[in-house]
Parts: sequence; structure tokens; C-alpha cells
Amino acid sequence: MIRSYTSTLLLLIASLSLNAQTFQRTEMGIKARYGNGEVDVRFYSPSIVRILKFPGVGGKAKESLSVIKAPEKVSFSVKQEGDLLQLATSELIVVYHQKSGQFSYRTVGRGDLLKEKDSGTSFKPFDDAGSPTHTITQAFVLDKDESIYGLGSQQNGKMVQRNLKLNMIQGNTDDYVPFFQSVKGYGLFWDNYSPTVFEDNAVSTSFKSEVAEAVDYYFMFGGNADGVIARMRDLTGQSPMFPLWTYGFWQSKERYKSQNELVDVVKKYRQLGVPLDGIIQDWQYWGNNYLWNAMEFLNGDFYNPKKMVEDVHAMNARMIISIWSSFGPQTKPYKEMDRQNMLMNFQTWPQAGTDTWPPNMDYPSGVRVYDAYNPAARDIYWKYLNKGIFSLGMDGWWMDSTEPDHLNFKPEDFNNKTYLGSFRKVRNAYPLMTVGGVAQRQKAESQKKRVFILTRSAFAGQQRFGANTWSGDVTASWQALENQISAGLNFSLCGIPYWNSDIGGFFLSKFPRKLEDPEYRELYARWLQFGAFTPMMRSHGADAPREIYQFGSKGDKVYDAIEKFIHLRYRLLPYIYSTSWAVTARQSSMMRALMMDFAADKKVLDINDQFMFGQFFLVAPVTKPMYIKAGQSGAVPVEDFSSVKSKEVYLPQGTSWYDFWTGEKLSGGKVVRKDTPLDIMPLYVRAGSVIPMGPKVQYAGEKKWDELEVRVYRGANGRFTLYEDENDNYNYEKGAYSIIDFEWNDAKSVLTINARKGSFSGMLKNRKFRIVLVGEGKAISGEAAASFDREVNFSGKKVSVKI
Repeated sequence: MIRSYTSTLLLLIASLSLNAQTFQRTEMGIKARYGNGEVDVRFYSPSIVRILKFPGVGGKAKESLSVIKAPEKVSFSVKQEGDLLQLATSELIVVYHQKSGQFSYRTVGRGDLLKEKDSGTSFKPFDDAGSPTHTITQAFVLDKDESIYGLGSQQNGKMVQRNLKLNMIQGNTDDYVPFFQSVKGYGLFWDNYSPTVFEDNAVSTSFKSEVAEAVDYYFMFGGNADGVIARMRDLTGQSPMFPLWTYGFWQSKERYKSQNELVDVVKKYRQLGVPLDGIIQDWQYWGNNYLWNAMEFLNGDFYNPKKMVEDVHAMNARMIISIWSSFGPQTKPYKEMDRQNMLMNFQTWPQAGTDTWPPNMDYPSGVRVYDAYNPAARDIYWKYLNKGIFSLGMDGWWMDSTEPDHLNFKPEDFNNKTYLGSFRKVRNAYPLMTVGGVAQRQKAESQKKRVFILTRSAFAGQQRFGANTWSGDVTASWQALENQISAGLNFSLCGIPYWNSDIGGFFLSKFPRKLEDPEYRELYARWLQFGAFTPMMRSHGADAPREIYQFGSKGDKVYDAIEKFIHLRYRLLPYIYSTSWAVTARQSSMMRALMMDFAADKKVLDINDQFMFGQFFLVAPVTKPMYIKAGQSGAVPVEDFSSVKSKEVYLPQGTSWYDFWTGEKLSGGKVVRKDTPLDIMPLYVRAGSVIPMGPKVQYAGEKKWDELEVRVYRGANGRFTLYEDENDNYNYEKGAYSIIDFEWNDAKSVLTINARKGSFSGMLKNRKFRIVLVGEGKAISGEAAASFDREVNFSGKKVSVKI
């Protein structure tokens, strides 16, 4: 009897011991079994955790292309209660259900954040070009009314990314980033590069990727949108500073056909007295399609490219140029890469055998995309770019077709072999690799110029490469203009802060009269107003030129509206450049969805046509035509821009607001109606704002900021940091910059200008700040204030002034 009892007890102890060892604690987290598979939990910081699920035992975690953060040494506890394992750090609680393999996430203060769907993980065998792997799915369960944002930049006009299905393969006008963040203060990055389907419906929210060895995602808790973005950048890289001149006005078109034409555009702007900082040369400066992207000026109309760049520089402007992800068969890069099997075989643009490229049996495959996943191929790419173009003094790059263009798609195209496996396996990371290749090599070549890349596609982590992504070749329409707003905001909410669009839209197929159509001229003016409050203000398009003088001359309403907003952009440069420093140093964002600053106001969560620009400006672009087309009932002639319509704008609650144009103070939490004549876009400033206004200039660096107007908007305490450096080069990374903190005490009506911190070559030792308290009829619009309330002589020491 005693022997039988002892035997039973030993079996029970063994069973308990076995259950106790269903997981293994590691230095970073735990490893545990479920079914035939295995999970690996790794803390990267107290608020970031990586979840890996393998279909079998002994799986190895991949080296991420996006994530560059080395895991921190994180203090965490592990507590087991029956089937549940609870891992807790100082900021995050991860609960693992051992039987189902299901994870859920919560915090002490916020409660439940997110959970995986029960039985929401699946692995299906998949043959990836001869390599056995899996197609994977992971489903999650969100709250019914939970708002989520991100997933890249799409043209669907949606702000909240619920109730939709996205086929995530990089495209011309759709940039996919498999990341979303919630209004609840968490984010999730699905670290997979193969074609992926994101789907949200009443049952679940899921990612399904064609190729993977494991489910691999990062969960992060930031508390709010800025906190989530800070953690995403902590994982995937910080955003460097752009040069000051990139924030001026840019002119481009498809395309300038000679160096004389390009240089003359800059001359014309200077003659007109309209500010301009950048000019862009589009394609075919290399010659015919067989020489596609030769990285040489082989077109005779560009007879002296070095002089062209020097002529632009002599007028205090900068120039960037179009380069592509593919090469024509008669180019040097093509031939060198072809010998080393670094070119892929699928149809890209321009296609061989079409009207733009007559068939040629010597080159049946036409242009071919290079293997940007191969570091040796990236070396070759830069070698020719450096020798052929950068050496001429070129200031930056317009990297077109970085998705890249993939035409006449066939499933077997994904079987192309790359340095990292099949093209299918790494498809969506292509822009990250090719943009990163140029950025890293240019910075290694020279520290004198900050990297500046304009690119058509993006992936998670691309912010670390000095790139500004534009929304692709959109077709001009009022709906397209409105769609750009939510596209840019959701893109920024992925942690990639620099985005822009072709002002006026790329194609004009919906406006066959082109610039002769008054409705298009109005659309262009409205798009430019929006562009003035994006990270890059850039006019570009096909079908018709877009230079300001194409829209008339001074006194013409469209011309005057365009000029007004270009000048406003330049007066805001101290604010914009300081905001760009906050992006780099404080993980902020320039284009901010209203939920970032007013998450407690449920009315803002799904607003798709308003946003904050930096801390203080609420921007409400006009996205509907003001004028009735001729021929409609009750119509006035469309050429008559004198009629005035209005736009409804919601002012978020929790603060008061000022109409930027009139100085009128308004209460938050309500809808207001703003008249919108052609030269007015609704623009509001939140109470407590301290905004530096720069001088009127023709280019960003024309005048020093030795006499800045500082506008104070009363009604709340406020703070602003004025940032300055050498405007280009990487000396700021070595500490060569200065900051001046302005603090407004509303109750005491005192503005404190704190002691300057830091220094740099050329820094102003003494300057004047002209303080203006904004009120109705005072310090309105973009013009300099007629009078100021106090003038402060500032030599770097703390000053407090009562106004």
C-alpha cells in the first residue's frame, strides 16, 4: 500500500516537473513549445517585444532587414499559473497561453491592449522556387471600435485602417509598410518582406505572408502615437537631418529636355522674385532607352553637365536628378552586372517591344532591374553614379521606380533569384535596399553634403537613409488631392516622417484642356497650398508645365495665390527647420494626424482632410472646387474667381484656436466655417503657440535669422525650441548646433528666452527677437507684423520679458 502510494506520488511529481519545464528562460525572454512548434519571446526594451513562432523545433530567427536595434538587457519576471505564462517588464505584460500558442498584451495602467485570435496562427507548406518553406498567417482581435493607423501610403482616402483588405505588394502609387498603431497606444510591426495580405473584418485583423520560416513580429507600447513612433524608430533607425534648402520650393516637370531649358527656369524664377531652392531633372538626359539610366549625360542637349550644375549653384539653387532601379542593355552598369548575374528577368518600364521601345532582337529583354539585395551590386550602382553624376556637384537624387515597376506580372517572376533568396521572399523590401545602398555610400564618400533622396517607394526603416517618399504618379482630380492627406498621415504614422506628393497631380487626363481649364488652375493652386504644409513643397507633373509663370503673371488670381503660399513657406522656415530637428532628436513627426495630439477627442479619430503641421498649425486643405462649371444650371463663368465659398473645419477640443489669417480667437470642440477665396486655405494656430517667422527671401539661405519675428498666441502656456546649425553637412552629429528654448507663461504674460545651448561655425552671437502678441487684426497672415510689442536684443543669455 505504501509502495503504491509512493509510486503514484513520484509520477505526480514527475508530471508536475514536466509541466514546470514547458518553457525555458533565456537571457532575452523565454522559449516554449506548443503543439509541434516552438515560440521564442525576446524583449528588445522594456516596452518592445519580439514574438517568433516556428512550425517545428529548432528554428532560427532571421536577421531583419528593417530592424537594426540590438536587444537591450531587460529586467523581466516570469510567472506561471497553470496554462498561462506571464512575462512582465516595467512597462509591458506579455501573457502566453501554452496550449493554444496564443499571446496577449497589457499594461498595469491601461489593461488589455491586444490579443491574438484563438487558433489564429497557421503554417501552410509552400514551395518557394524550389526551397521548401511556409505561407504564414497570424490573426489578432481588436476592440470593435478601436481605431488603427499606418500600413504605408495608399490612395483610398481612408484615415482609420479598419474594414479593408490590402494586397501588400509595392506599387507606383501604393507604398506598403506592414505596421499599424492603435489609438490605445501600441504598435505592431509584421517583419516580413514577401507579398502580404492585410485584412481587417468583423472577425479578426490579420497578416498573411507568402514566404516565411516563422511568424515574426514586434509588439511595442508607447502610450500615445508619438511614443509608438519613437519605439518604431528605436527599432528601425532614427531619421537624420535634411539640409535647410530641401525645405524651400522645388520646381520640376516631366521633363526638361535640355540643360538650357532647366537653367532658364531657375533664371526666370530669380527674375520674377519668386523664391526657389531646387530644380529637378527628370529622365532621358542619358539618351535613348538602350542607354536607360546610364548614369552619364549622353544626350547631346546636355552638352556640359558640370556647367549646368554650376550655373544652378551660381543662382543659389540646388539640383537633384532622376535615377532608376533598372538599366538599359547598352549601359556600363548593365554590362558589368549582367556578367555577374546581378540583373533580374521580368518586365519593367519602359518595356521592350512597345511603341516607346521598338523590338530589337539584339536586346529582346530590354531594360532590367538590378539585384539591390546584393551588396556588390549596390557597390557597382554607386560606382557609376558617383563617377558619372555625383562628381559633377549634384546635390541629391530622385530615385524613381524604387518599388520597382513590375509590368505584365506572372507568378513565376517571383522565382527570380536574388542575393537573399527568391525575389518573392524579399519583394517588398526592395526600396529599403536600393535607397539604403545610395545613402550609405554617399555618406561614406562625403560628409560635406547631407544625403537627400526623393523616392517613389518605401519600407519599414527607410527613414534612417535620408529619404523623402512621394506618393507616385497620381492622376489629377479633386478626389486625388483629398486622398493625399490621409495617405501622407498614415505613412507618417508608420514612423517614416518625410512624405510629399506631385503638386497638381502627375497626369492630367481628366483635364484635357490642361492649363487652359480654369478648374485645373484652381486645383493646382489648392494642391500647392496643401504642399506648402508638407515636408517637401514640390511642383511636378506630366502633360503640361507647372512653373508659376505658366499660370499668368502678377495680378492674375491663380498666380498671386501660388506666389503667396510660396512666400509663406519661406517665412515659416525657422519653424519648419526646428520641427525637422525635433523629428531627428525627439522622434517627432512633421505631418501629424489629429489623433496624435487630440486622441481624447473622439471626433478627430477619423478626420481625413485636416492635420497638424508641427506642434502648432492646424491645416485644412480645400479639396472641393469653388467654381461651378459653365453650362450648369445657375453657373457663372468658370474664369470668374471672384466668387467665395467656404469650408467647414473641426477645431479639436481641449484648447483655443486662432485663425491664422485674421487673428480671431475661437473655442475648440466645434465646427467653424471659413471663407475660402482662392488665396485662402483654412489655417489655425493653437493657443500657447510660440512661432518664429523668418525674413522674406528668394532662397532658404539668402538672409541670416538675425531679426526674427516671434508670434505668441495667448490662451495657454507654450514652449518652442529654435534650432540652428550650419544648414548642410553632418557636423550637427558631432554637436555643432545650437538651440534656444522659448517659454510662454500665459498667466503672467511673460515670455522667457532661455540661454542658448551649443554653438556652431557661423552662429549668430547677437540678434533681435521682435515679439508680437497675436490678436484679431494684428500679426495676421504671412506678412511681417506692422508693429511689435517688444524688441529683445539677445546675446545668448536668458531673458524674460513681460508683455
